[in-house]
Amino acid sequence: MQPGTLSRPELTATDRCDRCGAAAKVRAVLPSGGELLFCGHHARAHGDKMRELDIQVQSG
Repeated sequence: MQPGTLSRPELTATDRCDRCGAAAKVRAVLPSGGELLFCGHHARAHGDKMRELDIQVQSG
């Protein structure tokens, strides 16, 4: 995953992973404009698919 240039706010301690509720470390911005937040574990687990789909990633 390579960080992209995003105009979204930085991740904070209140942002939670959409899969498990842990602290979010990565924001994945989908081509449709939606976004998913992932903890480090789930960001790594879905990293190959995010690269395949050319999803923009913001690390926090």
